[in-house]
Amino acid sequence: MANKKPKLAVFKMSSCDGCQLSLLDAEDELLDVLGSVELAYFPEASSKMLKGPYDIGLVEGSITTPRNVEEIRQIRKDCKILITIGACATAGGIQALRNWKDTQEFTKIVYASPEYISTLDRSLPVNAFVHVDFELRGCPINKYQLIEVLNAFLNSRKPNIPTYSVCIDCKLKGNVCVMTAHNIQCMGPVTQTGCNALCPSYNRGCFGCYGPMDSANTAALAKQFKEMGSTKFDIMTAFRSFNAYAEAFRKESEANEK
Repeated sequence: MANKKPKLAVFKMSSCDGCQLSLLDAEDELLDVLGSVELAYFPEASSKMLKGPYDIGLVEGSITTPRNVEEIRQIRKDCKILITIGACATAGGIQALRNWKDTQEFTKIVYASPEYISTLDRSLPVNAFVHVDFELRGCPINKYQLIEVLNAFLNSRKPNIPTYSVCIDCKLKGNVCVMTAHNIQCMGPVTQTGCNALCPSYNRGCFGCYGPMDSANTAALAKQFKEMGSTKFDIMTAFRSFNAYAEAFRKESEANEK
C-alpha cells in the first residue's frame, strides 16, 4: 500500500469546460501525469467515478447557484489539496458581469417561468466559499502551467508559475508595443503572463485573460488609456472581461463607471 498512487479528481461548477479541455489537450504530458496518479473522478474524460477522499482536486467554474455552494463545500471536505483552474473558478468568470446588474431581472427576461430558476445574485470565485490551496489563472488555462502545478503538488514543492506581466513576454519575443506604435488599448501592462503574449503578437491588444498581475497599477494604465483617447466607458469595459470580478480589475472598472 506504500506505493498507492494519489487520487486525482476533476470537478465542474458553472463554466464552459474550456479549462478541462486544456487538461485533455495536454496529450503526451497528461499521460505522464496519469502514470503518477489514479484518475478517480473526471466525468468529462472517464466513466469511472470513485468516491473520495481525494488527494488532489481540480475545480473549474464559478459558484452561481445554491447547489454549487453545497457541492463546493463537499468537494473541499473530500480533497486534501484543492486547486482552482481558470478565470471562472479564480475570479467569477465572464458571467460575473451580472454582478453589477439585477440578476432577478435577467431571469424574468430570459426564462418563461423564472420562478423555477434557482440562482445566486452574483457569480463568485471558489475561494469566496472555501479555502483554496492554489489558483491557476487563465481563460482558458495554459496546459503546461497546469502540468507544472500538478507536478509540484505531487512532489511536495511550490508551483513555479510566473506572475509578471504580459509586457515581459512581448519584450522577450521582440514585439512592437501595440499601445505606443498603434494606439491600441492593451491590458498587457497589468495582466499576468500565461499566454505567451498571443494577442499582441498579432497586433491586437491584450484582453486580460490571465487576470491582474502582482501589484497591478491599474490606475496608471487607465490614465494611459484616457490619454490615448479612450472614454471612461471604454476603460470600464476593458477591465470587465474574463476576469471582471478579480479585485484589481473590479475596483478600476468601478472607478471609471461613475
